[in-house]
Amino acid sequence: QVQLVESGGGLVPPGGSLRLSCTASTRTFSTYNMAWIRQAPGKEREFVAVVSRGGDATFYANSVKGRFTISRDNAKNAVYLQMNSLRPEDTAVYYCAADRTLLIYSPAYTYWGQGTRVTVSS
Repeated sequence: QVQLVESGGGLVPPGGSLRLSCTASTRTFSTYNMAWIRQAPGKEREFVAVVSRGGDATFYANSVKGRFTISRDNAKNAVYLQMNSLRPEDTAVYYCAADRTLLIYSPAYTYWGQGTRVTVSS
């Protein structure tokens, strides 16, 4: 079982930046691929980015490529999402998710956090 806790959400103007963090309560953090998934109001969950177990591979949704960066620190059981050049359409609840399978462009992860809300508005 993996428990995930996100932090770092908030209100930011268009063009601004935020850094989301997620910490995991497991002794085997390095065996999980870690992802960020988001859900906008009235929409289905959408894959944002994933980082592989060792941090050597990352994949991004086309909508965030070049603006968002996912990273992890296995020594701290943490994964991060640096979000730059934010747009109103990035407004959503952002979830941290974990799976031992590397799921690319899919939101079907096994373990989920409670989410942190990001609102991009002037």
